[in-house]
Amino acid sequence: MTTGFNIIGIATRTSNKNNQSQEDLGKLWGRFFAENVPEKIPNKLSSDVIAIYTDYISDYTEEYTAIIGIPVTTLDEIPAGLIGREFPADHFQIFTAKGEMPKAVVDVWLDIWHRDKELQRKYTYDFEVYGPKSQDGENSEVEIYLSVLSD
Repeated sequence: MTTGFNIIGIATRTSNKNNQSQEDLGKLWGRFFAENVPEKIPNKLSSDVIAIYTDYISDYTEEYTAIIGIPVTTLDEIPAGLIGREFPADHFQIFTAKGEMPKAVVDVWLDIWHRDKELQRKYTYDFEVYGPKSQDGENSEVEIYLSVLSD
């Protein structure tokens, strides 16, 4: 069980069909850094960057919302042009992507999709944590939290 959290950041609606998410997420990450979004976010809980996948129509083959942001202590101040969302506590299976980013993360997601049924995914929300170890070239690490049914 992971505790809930609040996040402020930017979002887009996308789908994994026809590599649409690859294009959309690339643009979203580009915008996140080009517009210096982390500097605009008040009440930061940490400097970790969180990428969340939520509002699934059904499963990973259909549309979903992707949010890139920073965890915050409160949603009382959401700067213009950004969004704030609250994510409740949930049960997760944790995967660690190790290696050159973003390839290592993509490889882990391909494995997750391949094993989708056996993982008993809930499709409430899934997220990636880009912490201090995420910018270390071929030694980078990113944790991926997958919402799953509890035992």
